[in-house]
Amino acid sequence: MKRYARVFSLVSPYKGKIGAYSIFILLSTVFSILSIGMLMPFLQLIFIGNSPTLNAAKQTSAGDITEMVQLWISTYASTHSSMQLLLLICALMLTAIILKNLFLYLAIYILNPLKNKVVTELRAQMYHKILELPIGYFTEKRKGDLMSRITNDIGEVEGSVVGTLEGWIRDPLQIMLNLGMLIWISPRLTFFLLIMLPGVGFVIGRVSRSLKKQSLAAAQKQGETVSILDETLSGLRVIKAFTAEALLSKKFLQVNNDLLHTKNKIGYRRDLASPMSETLGIFVFCGVLLYGGSLVLNQDIGLKGAAFITYLGLFYNIINPAKALSTSFYNMQKGSAAIGRIEEVLNAELVIKEAANPIQLQSFNHSIEFKNVSFQYDDVQILKNINLTIKKGTTVALVGSSGAGKSTLADLVPRFHDVSGGELLIDGKNIKDYSIQSVRSQMGIVTQEPILFNDTVAANISLGYADAPATAIEAAAKVANAQQFIQLKEDGYATNVGDRGTKLSGGERQRITIARAVLKNPPILILDEATSSLDTESEKLVQDAINNIMKDRTTIVIAHRLSTIRHADEIVVLQKGTIVERGTHDSLLAQDGFYRKLVEMQEVK
Repeated sequence: MKRYARVFSLVSPYKGKIGAYSIFILLSTVFSILSIGMLMPFLQLIFIGNSPTLNAAKQTSAGDITEMVQLWISTYASTHSSMQLLLLICALMLTAIILKNLFLYLAIYILNPLKNKVVTELRAQMYHKILELPIGYFTEKRKGDLMSRITNDIGEVEGSVVGTLEGWIRDPLQIMLNLGMLIWISPRLTFFLLIMLPGVGFVIGRVSRSLKKQSLAAAQKQGETVSILDETLSGLRVIKAFTAEALLSKKFLQVNNDLLHTKNKIGYRRDLASPMSETLGIFVFCGVLLYGGSLVLNQDIGLKGAAFITYLGLFYNIINPAKALSTSFYNMQKGSAAIGRIEEVLNAELVIKEAANPIQLQSFNHSIEFKNVSFQYDDVQILKNINLTIKKGTTVALVGSSGAGKSTLADLVPRFHDVSGGELLIDGKNIKDYSIQSVRSQMGIVTQEPILFNDTVAANISLGYADAPATAIEAAAKVANAQQFIQLKEDGYATNVGDRGTKLSGGERQRITIARAVLKNPPILILDEATSSLDTESEKLVQDAINNIMKDRTTIVIAHRLSTIRHADEIVVLQKGTIVERGTHDSLLAQDGFYRKLVEMQEVK
């Protein structure tokens, strides 16, 4: 049950509602038993009639339920006709059934919103955790697999675990109350029944054990299908250009067929629960018929025919809850694998941790300083002994070959990663002493690939500043050289940019992201060469926009196209995670080192 602790923790704040549900289920079960219990006086009346009044003392001392019922019948019949007694029995039975179903409805009315709330909170926890996890976590995980966990796995938990919440209380309660009545009617017959039940439970348990393993395999395959679909949608242009449709189709069909076979195996096992439990229940029922019938035939045992038939009715009242409980057990085994995959994300370590009493970085005043900074990821050394000071108002460019550590070095500044060794200081204080949000509030980032969301132009520019006035959004667009093309759109700033901004050109998307940074108006700007993938005309417009936004700001530029950083205050050349050269453009050319080779390779004059 430890695996389901998170589900129980989500339910625990609603103890009052769980209590009310339990009370209504209890009342519903009591009236269900009463409705079946009315069979005994009915049968007594029909087959025995109004026999002389029994000795009350004898009835009380013997505890014989049949004699109790007969005493009630004969006492009532002394002042009423048999037809009036029959009407009373039918009225009591009808009233009991109505009350049973009324309380059952009230129980469901209370519990269903609670079950929906649990699933909603679990999904919210997953989404919040994904937002909290560091960037490095997502380099190891496939995006499609994470999407599968927050959709398919939570859906599995909803159907297999949360969906059976009511049964965890209702079914055991119904079984215990009905079993109590069975013991009262015939302790000997009930003892015989209890001897048979453990064998039934053992068989059901043996069959259900493999469900968890198969369900985990199915969840993994489901994640693979979502991943392939995501890759297909993202890379459709490349797939078509390289005529790789058959390859991707084969890959998807293979995983899809594996998923089909695994789900079929799960279905065979799960669907076996109800018929198997019913069949085993019939074996038990026949045993009860055989042994109980012998007790009735043996008159000196004390079990009368009317009591035995009522006993069978109450026993049948146990079969459905028992079947539901066994099915719930199967479903919980199946849902256990989904909970495990969800827990894996929710329990993932947050390596970027907030300080116990963080300082608020209200403004950036002096410098960003790297002191003997090292960074490694999965035992791979990426940065080694970096010493660098970036003064306020200066532009520092990071250059080097692919994999040199440029992006990693820049990612340390907004704490997308934390240093493995050394210190990163902002205004003389360790960056870890500041609150993460206050650090990032001082920074604006423009990435090489423009990231837009399926929303309006205005919403994308004002990301993080939902209350930004229209005048401020338009002013930011002007600085980013985006105002002109936005006004040409039919809906202007209300134009939807499409999924990932597909309704806009590359240059238009990039200028929107620059406008987003302008609106934020940060003192520190991080630019991951925003013009490297644009055509000449778009590059000029975007570069002009970048030049506008860089004015009077501290800027870190990750440079791929060296012509764009010739006027940087300092150029830092990285190679294999270390600084090999540093200086201005002219001084580095004069050194005739690695930077000059990079420039010559790009034919910069």
